[in-house]
Amino acid sequence: MSDLSQIVKAYDIRGVVPDQWDKRAAEALGAGFAQFLRSSHPDSASVVIAHDMRASSPGLAAAFARGVLSEGLDVVEAGLGSTDMLYFAAGSMGMPGAMFTASHNPAQYNGIKLCLAGAKPIGQDSGLREIQANAQAILDGAAPAPTPVTSDVRPEQRDVLIDYARYLRELVDLRGIRPLKIVVDAGNGMGGYTVPAVLGDQLLDSLPLTIVPLYFELDGSFPNHEANPLEPKNLIDLQHAVVQHGADLGLAFDGDADRCFVIDERGEPVSPSAITALVAARELAKHPGDTVIHNLITSSAVPEIIAENGGTPVRSRVGHSFIKAEMARTNAVFGGEHSAHYYFREFWFADTGMLAAMHVLAALGGQPEPLSQLGGEFERYVASGEINSTVQDQKAKQQEVRAAYPDAVVDELDGLTLTFPDGAWLNLRASNTEPLLRLNVEAPTATRMAELRDAVLGLIRR
Repeated sequence: MSDLSQIVKAYDIRGVVPDQWDKRAAEALGAGFAQFLRSSHPDSASVVIAHDMRASSPGLAAAFARGVLSEGLDVVEAGLGSTDMLYFAAGSMGMPGAMFTASHNPAQYNGIKLCLAGAKPIGQDSGLREIQANAQAILDGAAPAPTPVTSDVRPEQRDVLIDYARYLRELVDLRGIRPLKIVVDAGNGMGGYTVPAVLGDQLLDSLPLTIVPLYFELDGSFPNHEANPLEPKNLIDLQHAVVQHGADLGLAFDGDADRCFVIDERGEPVSPSAITALVAARELAKHPGDTVIHNLITSSAVPEIIAENGGTPVRSRVGHSFIKAEMARTNAVFGGEHSAHYYFREFWFADTGMLAAMHVLAALGGQPEPLSQLGGEFERYVASGEINSTVQDQKAKQQEVRAAYPDAVVDELDGLTLTFPDGAWLNLRASNTEPLLRLNVEAPTATRMAELRDAVLGLIRR
């Protein structure tokens, strides 16, 4: 008997295979998803399914498809793909979707990201809890097992890669930029599949881009490094390669290629906050006066630059469900997070690292300066990055930090945010799943940032 409470998270499904879930659980989840759609979204006739390069992904995806088919819905199998390719399929086809991936997690993990038609997200409060209950009832024997699918009921096979690539190229035209050399680290993940299609000449006409591939071989065992660019150690190979090849920039994708990190020509990271500000300025040039969403631990430069470019900045809690909800509520043209998730109205409010990368290429290739200079225009402050500390009583520590700075402006939108008269700020958030406090600090100077960071860490870890 599988206990789905171990793998059903706030916004997706994720766990170790086969210890925590297997094909039987995947089939039950497929049936549970179809039951949810029939009861809450009865206009849903088909589900589109894609999967990443992990060894367990094809089998889990096929089992899930059998569960969907057993409940009378049709299945469109898109095969290999990135998460944003699945969102494209769900958006362009107008059908719910399921992406089998564990993103940046180690090889023994797998998971499912579910969405409704139009790539609308599904989380605990928008259907995931009901899907879990439906599937758990099947696994426990409290509901009938999925009816075996007869041989004449088969999923439709549909390759959406070229349509995905063509759509992104329509959104950002790279044909007229100056020639650029790019090193791309796919981390043996799905970027090795989508980058040649979108930025290369595998499917469409060639662009003025020379791509130096790094770890493009699809390998879910991640033999070179973890496919998690948020960890600085996983960027080292890319940083060296950019300098070695004299490249204009480097791009690093995570395992399911929905996040993208950028390295400048010196081998230095360009912060996701700077990328958010850069893309926001480009989108606002096309859509003057529109709203742009940013989470509360992006740099203070982000709302400043949004306002300077005539847009309306709207601050959100950290997490894609909050960003997507604000995007939909405000009809925002764009949204960005410190974690390198970037969301676009023209992409059904879903996140796509590839489209953000294309905006960076267009901005860089449309002017003569190097990326270090261009990116520097969007870097105004010094940030600590996220620092985790193990704390058993997170709330007590937050209150202790708050009491230490009685003159700071207090904000509790997401954890504790303290803002100081000189523009420095800190945010202290508790992890939802571990006894951790996450600290982010930003200040006008490196000295001030280090001073504030060290003082707060001293309080937290005392």
